[in-house]
Amino acid sequence: MEYDFSDELKKRISDNIISVKQSIDDAIALAGRPKDSVTLIGVTKVFPVEYAEAAAMSGLKNLGENRVQELVPKVERFSSLGIEANWHLIGTLQKNKVKYITGMTSLIHSVNTIELAEEISKRSLSNNVTTAILLQANVSGEESKHGFAPHELKPAIDKIIELPNITLSGLMTMAPIETYEGEAREVFAKTRVIYEDLKNYTGLDSWQVLSMGMSQDYQSAILEGSTHVRIGTAIFGNRAEYRPM
Repeated sequence: MEYDFSDELKKRISDNIISVKQSIDDAIALAGRPKDSVTLIGVTKVFPVEYAEAAAMSGLKNLGENRVQELVPKVERFSSLGIEANWHLIGTLQKNKVKYITGMTSLIHSVNTIELAEEISKRSLSNNVTTAILLQANVSGEESKHGFAPHELKPAIDKIIELPNITLSGLMTMAPIETYEGEAREVFAKTRVIYEDLKNYTGLDSWQVLSMGMSQDYQSAILEGSTHVRIGTAIFGNRAEYRPM
């Protein structure tokens, strides 16, 4: 399937954003949470910058990327066009790529080692910026997923909290592909308990973000307290069907 960047495409993305926002509002209401307590991040992984532009023009100001090599040109393109957006790096970040995105991100969701946090701190200090980060928690225990095991989080925080030019803002997790109904929600519920315990442990005013939930499970994540959901397919379409022109 080929896509063009027509008015039809822009309308489709806009309509999808409206639909997802309504679904988020419904989940917030069901959870009895305050309106506007969830931030929607549109994830443009694989899709070209025009998709991100269409989303921004439809009022979506938080955008996410999985890979540094996709994030950087999109940020630069937005800057050249004068389009404002908050950019989130949500995928695995290698230490040797930190230098390319320092100062570009609103939030890095995927800090999974102390060494990575140290590199972000070092680069942020040298560039005179402060970088907001989340610690990635591997609550499901899957070997295929990155992140700190629950018992590793407090020792990691004890070291990371002392690093300069970093704001420790909370946790991110990924649920497993469900093998039974409700499995994702169980992981989200466990993560919420850990998040609240760590909020008390750190005493940080900045500890405000619980990033969990994607296109297939964001309603369950919201019911369990997610503050940021990372939505790609439900807004931009099936990545497997996209073919660059």
